[in-house]
Amino acid sequence: MPTLTESVHTGEFLVSEGNNTISREQIELAPSLTLYSGTVLGKNTATDVYRPLDVDASDGSQMAAGILYNNTTTDATGGEAVLIARQAEVDQSLLIWPEAITDEQKATAIGELATMDIILR
Repeated sequence: MPTLTESVHTGEFLVSEGNNTISREQIELAPSLTLYSGTVLGKNTATDVYRPLDVDASDGSQMAAGILYNNTTTDATGGEAVLIARQAEVDQSLLIWPEAITDEQKATAIGELATMDIILR
């Protein structure tokens, strides 16, 4: 019998969030992405378009701006998704970080999330 691997479910990384979905926000994602629930996102401050955190960027997306709530694939024009933007506790072991992030950069991003009252457990 083959072994099946179950992926992370929508919002599985959430430990708790604010009442009445106050923690969530509808956002615009960059084009041509396939992202999974729990991906730490950054935001291009000139366009207000989100993409995975990129610590080497200089357009604002080098700063953590929230956590993607649901698995999402965007087309060549981009797409919409739900962001955990504030007031939440999250399971840090289920977050998806950039591959090349250093411990120092991750600590900075965790601090940026904390300013939005997103606390890692």
